[in-house]
Amino acid sequence: GVRSYLRYWCEVFQLPRMDRTDLVSRMFVVDEWRLRDAVRAGRGMILALPHMGNWDHAGAWLTSTGVPFTTVAERLHPESLFARFVAFRESLGMEVIPLTGGDRPPYELLADRLRAGGALCLLADRDLTSTGIDVQFFGSAARMPAGPAALAHDTGAALLPVTLWYPDLRRWNGRIHEQVVVPPDGDRESKIRAMTQQLADAFAVTIAAHPEDWHMVQRVWRDDLDTSRLSDNSVTV
Repeated sequence: GVRSYLRYWCEVFQLPRMDRTDLVSRMFVVDEWRLRDAVRAGRGMILALPHMGNWDHAGAWLTSTGVPFTTVAERLHPESLFARFVAFRESLGMEVIPLTGGDRPPYELLADRLRAGGALCLLADRDLTSTGIDVQFFGSAARMPAGPAALAHDTGAALLPVTLWYPDLRRWNGRIHEQVVVPPDGDRESKIRAMTQQLADAFAVTIAAHPEDWHMVQRVWRDDLDTSRLSDNSVTV
């Protein structure tokens, strides 16, 4: 797992210098047709990913194959570090908007991009807000962001789970999972909850097959967010 995550960082800093033809030719995506069909439909597309493999490379691959997109970046400190990360990702062809501190709320901007037929790429396995959805993830409660499902529900955009992994030392693999559709019954909240659970289920399939390539170094499961539990000396963390 540590080797895999270090590979991610080594590749990230090489991406701006990497030959685009090489970058594309070494990527194989299972069921890529689902992505291309969603682009041709023209009603907006949300690619929701866990922190797996190299998501920055996947973004560069996507823009290099003719699909520009918008993404969201967590605001880092100091501000100069955040600015450099934004500039780096914009150099790969992405539009980057800040999670906090922007001129407009990010949800409004993302919804506008989708209604104009654009694409979004959103990391969706860790909640950074106070509006996360509780899901069952590998048999325990975890909290994941509601944004991807809410945007798909509110705009009619296609919501596609995407997972990434390293098949060997020179290649990248990805999978476009079956589209998550809005359930026909229930209120908005219950529909978004059900759609977020479907995302979690899709992520779990590939994480179970390639756990070393899941670069989640923050707490995701609810039990691990319980400060009273973690302060109990009887609990080993």
